[in-house]
Formats: sequence, structure tokens, C-alpha cells
Amino acid sequence: MKIYQVGGAVRDRLLGRIPNDSDYVVVGSTPDEMIKQGFTEVGKGFPVFLHPLTREEYALARKEIKTGDKHTDFEFIFDESVTLREDLERRDFTCNAIAYDEEAGEYIDYFGGQDDIKNKILRHVNAEHFVEDPLRVLRLCRFSAQLDFDAAPATVELCRSMVQKGMLEHLTAERVWIELLKAMKTPAFYRFIELAREIGALKIILPEIDALWKVPERTEFHPEGNTGAHVLHALKLAEKSPVLVKFGLLVHDVGKLLTPEEELPSHKKHESQSRQLVYKICNRLKTPNRFRDFATMAAEQHMKFHYIPVMRVGSLYDLADKMTIGHTCYVNEYIDVCRADFESTISTDKQRSEFAPSAEKLKLACRVIETVKAEDVPGFNKLPKDETFKERLREYKISVLQAEIKELV
Repeated sequence: MKIYQVGGAVRDRLLGRIPNDSDYVVVGSTPDEMIKQGFTEVGKGFPVFLHPLTREEYALARKEIKTGDKHTDFEFIFDESVTLREDLERRDFTCNAIAYDEEAGEYIDYFGGQDDIKNKILRHVNAEHFVEDPLRVLRLCRFSAQLDFDAAPATVELCRSMVQKGMLEHLTAERVWIELLKAMKTPAFYRFIELAREIGALKIILPEIDALWKVPERTEFHPEGNTGAHVLHALKLAEKSPVLVKFGLLVHDVGKLLTPEEELPSHKKHESQSRQLVYKICNRLKTPNRFRDFATMAAEQHMKFHYIPVMRVGSLYDLADKMTIGHTCYVNEYIDVCRADFESTISTDKQRSEFAPSAEKLKLACRVIETVKAEDVPGFNKLPKDETFKERLREYKISVLQAEIKELV
């Protein structure tokens, strides 16, 4: 029985990063032997064991036989005869197919993974094994964003052929969303979108976003000339933003797909038309409700931010009121979406100077909405608590906001 560290931990060490966790492969052992050593079996499809002290995962070396079209359709062979090389050869990319022998203090690299790490290249290990798992197409895009690596031309072509053969259609919505979410957690999420589009995968998993590259924009505002390139530019400007903001930016302009020809390229109605497409995307991907609700709000309201300098107090109040979804206020995330959208357009000095004050006014409105209570309304105890009181409370909060804006100015 021989144990090697494998996977992302080895790759990250070679990159000079601190690994999040460690995985190990065990060569020349059996489930019974692992259990006798004190390990706890947790794997269902194939034996994975938890170390009795560290609780890290140890998997028996295995080979895989494809049994169907789905991402999970595999039969596993994990007897004592499976070698380390056979186990590593079934992995996706050379950078993930390096083993580390902790006892000897040396790396075992059969497929040139160390050179590819030095050159920041994502390269498939074995084409025959790679095409057996369509999820690897999205993993290529995600690792490109996560590691800031370029995909090898041969790997791009291999993935493109998998897409053309319809292999991505066998992926479940849950797996697609997981890869998308992991990619959004990286600074360079835009790389996921770029590569997915180059390969043709974007048209399968996010056809509405892929179609935005065919929607024209006025070049005096959007020098890229189309909505897809504008969205990509906005995502580049949101590298440090939370995932909710990146998802909001990704779909914020989908309403332009429904803009009538006579409205192009001004897209005057795209905000009001966005809800049905955002819901369609989120329902297909089975996103958590907060992603759907925030993205819908941002898509419907992002243009209104630019009117704050000339907005009446009542309209500002109503816009701020939309920032709260459920019991959570998303004003900071909304402002981040508006900022990236705004900074990815050509603007005047006056417009740029107005952004920060507008953000402060909107935050102030949200604070008033949150902190002013019903009991603060003059004559609260004597007022009927019906629908008329709801409007009276709104009017009172607007009056408080008006007074605070004057102090702010």
C-alpha cells in the first residue's frame, strides 16, 4: 500500500498557493485493508475513505469505464492492480494529474503537468478519457478563470467537438450552476464567459447571454459595438465584486434581446422587458432565489440610478424601497452593478462626478426606510391602522428623507 497526495493541493503548491484541502490516492490496497487501518468509508460509487485523525479524503486508485451519456455514468475498477499512472491518466488536465510522494519528497509527473503550470497552460491528459465526461468542458472554462491559465489549442478543439456533438446537453442544471458559481467566485470570471463562448459552450448553457453579441450598441456610448462585449467589459471591472454582483451584471442587459427593431440601438425599453428572460435563465439553471430576485431587480432598475441627480425625492424613495428583497437590503450590490455598467461606457466628466453623490443619496434613502418606524409617524396612536396608514408612513418617510438630503447637500 502506497499513498500519494494528488489533485488541486499538489497543483496549488507548485503555484506557490496555500491549498484549501488535500486529497490522496492509495495504490495497492483494498477497502477491507483501509477499514482495518482505521479509515471510514464514505464513497458510494467508489471507495473514498476519511483518515481517522485528519478526516482528509483518501481514494483507492481507480480506472473508469464509461457506461452512458451522463456526466455520472461510469463504472469503476479499483482493485490492487491499478497503478498510479492509470489513476492519474483518467484525470482532466495535466496540472491536476501530478502526484506528490510525501515520504520521498518528490513529484511524480507522467504528463508534463509541471511544465504546463510554469507556462500557465490548461491541457487535457488523455483525449479518450477526457471526452467521456462533458462536465470537463465547463471545468476548462472555470479553471481558466480560477488559475488565470490559457487553454491549449488542442484542448479547445477537443472541447469544441464535444459541444458540436451535443455532449453538453447531458449535463444537469445543478452541475452547470455549480461550475458557474465556482467561476463567479474567481476574480477573472469574465475568462469563463470568454472561453465558453469561443468553444461554443455558452450557446448551450446560457443562450441568452451568447445572443447578446448579436445585439448592436451605439458606439458613442459602447465602443465595443455590441451588448455581449459590453457585458464582458463590465465583468472585467467587477473582478473584486461578490458573486451576486457578477451574476447581476451577467444578465443585466438581457432585456435588449426583446427590444423592438425601431428602438435599436437605444434600447429604451430593455429594463421593463428583462424580467421574463432573467426568470427563464434562473429557472433553467435552478439558481437560488436570492440570485434570481437580485438579478431581476438589478436588470429592471439599473438605468434608474443615472437619474438620481434629477430625481424627485418620492421617486428616490421608491427606488430605494426596491433594494430590499425579503429581509435583506442589497443597495451596495446594486450600486456595484451600476458602477461596473457605468464605467464600461463612455461618459462625460459631469456624469462621472455625479456617481458617488448619487450612491450616497440612495444609501441615505435606504437608511431612512430601514430606521424610521411606524411609531415615529406623528399622531401614531390615534391613526387608523389600515391601507391609508401605509401611505401616510410612506409620505412621512419621504419627508424625513427630504430633510436629510438638504443636510447632505
